Amino acid sequence: MLTLQYIPYFEISNLDSDSKIKKLLKGVKENKIILLEGRLKIEEETQLIKKTMEIIDKNFKGIEIGTIDPKGELLLDRIKKGLAKLLLGNYSGLTIIGPATIVKQIKKDPNKIELLTKEIKKKRK
Repeated sequence: MLTLQYIPYFEISNLDSDSKIKKLLKGVKENKIILLEGRLKIEEETQLIKKTMEIIDKNFKGIEIGTIDPKGELLLDRIKKGLAKLLLGNYSGLTIIGPATIVKQIKKDPNKIELLTKEIKKKRK
């Protein structure tokens, strides 16, 4: 079974970086694909990947991560997003994080993202 977990930006906005990473990894280790509203900071993404590499074992093979941040073409849209980002944080866009055992590939271009999953074979009794 494939499980998607949506995490709204406000749910992680007040957490420190370590707490965000723990929350995200907890869901991924439970074989959930996380749909995170917004984006992590570059340092947080780096920390997430580093932490993931530290906990890889025979049961947890790592993560796949992809982000998309659609760009407004109008100058006014970019000014609004910049001001909102300054005041509220980087809540625009979408981040997808999933276990490498389920997520085959995340394809992205500036305006869309595709998630390809692996076929899960059932064990016979």
